Amino acid sequence: MNLFKKILIANRGEIAVRIIRACKELGIKTVAVFSDIEKDSLHVRLADESICIGPASSKHSYLNIPAILTAAEVTDAEAIHPGYGFLSENPQFAEACATSGITFIGPTSENIRIGGDKAKARQVLKRRGVPVVPGSDGPVASEEIALKTAKKIGFPVIIKASAGGGGRGMRIVREEGELSQAFHTAQRESLAAFGNSEVYVEKYLSSIRHIEVQIISDGKGNIVHLGERDCSVQRRHQKLIEEAPSPISTEKFRKRIGELAVKAAKAMKYQNVGTIEFIVDQDQNIYFMEVNTRVQVEHAITEELTGIDIIKEQIRIAAGFPLSYRQNQIKPSGHVIECRINAEDPERFIPSPGKLTFFSPSGGPGVRVDTAAYAGWVVPSQYDSMIAKLIVHGRNREEAIAKMKRALDEFIIEGIKTTIPFHKKVLNHPDFIKGNFNTDFIEKMNVRTNGNNNGNGNGHKNGNKLSEATAGVDEA
Repeated sequence: MNLFKKILIANRGEIAVRIIRACKELGIKTVAVFSDIEKDSLHVRLADESICIGPASSKHSYLNIPAILTAAEVTDAEAIHPGYGFLSENPQFAEACATSGITFIGPTSENIRIGGDKAKARQVLKRRGVPVVPGSDGPVASEEIALKTAKKIGFPVIIKASAGGGGRGMRIVREEGELSQAFHTAQRESLAAFGNSEVYVEKYLSSIRHIEVQIISDGKGNIVHLGERDCSVQRRHQKLIEEAPSPISTEKFRKRIGELAVKAAKAMKYQNVGTIEFIVDQDQNIYFMEVNTRVQVEHAITEELTGIDIIKEQIRIAAGFPLSYRQNQIKPSGHVIECRINAEDPERFIPSPGKLTFFSPSGGPGVRVDTAAYAGWVVPSQYDSMIAKLIVHGRNREEAIAKMKRALDEFIIEGIKTTIPFHKKVLNHPDFIKGNFNTDFIEKMNVRTNGNNNGNGNGHKNGNKLSEATAGVDEA
């Protein structure tokens, strides 16, 4: 059994660079694909080969299945790694790869199909004994059924898109009179965003933590979890800061949530890398939320905590190798925090694309920066706004926070506005320092920067909305 000789990366930005680096260390040749505005991107420069797959619009480039498959065929790539976002959770793409005789580096198309249908995933896992939030057994076909379900489980409830993510197609309903409008609004949003109007109903739980578990399965009966990540610091359901382990975690809690994640993976007959996401209430009751059938933005946290290269494991498993680790060999050490640095105005959270006139990332012991940015690079307005991930590893949470503060102070980006000032504000907030936060922390604390943009030069204002802002971004 051999690893692949050449892999095409069907993505861009930092995740494409991350995959190229893993391939180089494994002795695998790489092919970068790019849109016509990204010929000078770092992933193009680092790959062994590159090929243009279309114009700037992701619909005609990074989401263009025929163009990507053609690129793989003409470059003799044996496998395709989709990264996250774009086509990574598209079952038709996984099937098209198989039909073309190209290995899709990720889970099976059936895994992706179940994971992409949140209502169905709830059904599958509930039947296998994984706790889910009280709610409908599947999609609700009418307003009347939604109301009946809501009355049964009690208000407030939340209506969610079955194919949703990132807060789209999601509405909180606090009383009966609000349900009709919320139901139909959620349906319309879901249809517009995902091409699927199906929604389901859950009990709305407030003051919750968003905690996820990284799992790896080789499809040969071997499944492990790599511990939990706390992703509760969010704005409008988009993750901003993640850490591992969770500040609320105990050995008993970690064992319980890890076992539930493995149980969920087994129920789905999962293969390759994925994440089982949960919500945890104030009494540490754990409820399944969704499955992300891909590598996630925050995978680097777990890599730093465990020393396991998740991208390499993805590639090895796709090539037919068994898992490199058993559960008792996985030994998390210390504490890791990640800040997503976005090209955004930190006051209004609106995109700030443009040319980076100066770019000097942080360094030093225990600091990792995953990025495709460099001085002179133009942050495009067509894609998601994340330009770097700043990851720090400390012996404990206190040291990790101190290290992140230092690293944020060192990180200098000029020419655009970024979220660095926002992260500084959060890292200095007493409740964050105490680990006393949940998913509504940002809204409740109204964490703003009062116009202070230290460490980011004279970044200009830009109110243009990213036309395809969610393409390629990891959603909460």
